[in-house]
Amino acid sequence: MLYGASMALMIKSALGLDPWDVFHQGLAEVTGLRFGWVVIGVGAVVLLLWIPLRQRPGVGTVSNVIVIGLAVDGALDLLPAPDLLAVRVAFLVAGIVGNGVATGLYIGARLGPGPRDGLMTGFVARKPGRSIRLVRTVIEVTVLAVGWLLGGTVGVGTVLYAVSIGPLAHMFIPLFTVRPAGHAPAPA
Repeated sequence: MLYGASMALMIKSALGLDPWDVFHQGLAEVTGLRFGWVVIGVGAVVLLLWIPLRQRPGVGTVSNVIVIGLAVDGALDLLPAPDLLAVRVAFLVAGIVGNGVATGLYIGARLGPGPRDGLMTGFVARKPGRSIRLVRTVIEVTVLAVGWLLGGTVGVGTVLYAVSIGPLAHMFIPLFTVRPAGHAPAPA
């Protein structure tokens, strides 16, 4: 739910989106579908790409596809579209930080990666020694470029997300990771 709400905050800020949401927004513009339904559809298609990669979804993977799409549409219906730049910036920052917290929560739950994360790990697992950084970057740049060409919003928020999400995930994933009883938290 938090992931969807954080996405809605970034959309309402109109200051730029993360690469996958630029892609989702571009598809929504072209198809006329609601943003959340595009998120669900893309998530389902990405899950199909897991088959040749021999990735196995968990309950969290499937939940990720459905819940995030419904949550983002619900939040978009409830949130205003602010005019004041200060409020738009606050929406953007709250969206990015909320997205980082949500990332820590869903990855830390250990119930399966999101479809897009599994796509990356699947490509890396197929060729051991392949750089996670390179694979992730190629995927992100590709969806960003296609989304932008389809009409998705690229802006200062896109850059801020790109430089912030790594450190936020680094902080929140260890904080929210579920560990077996008697195990100490991993160092950040």
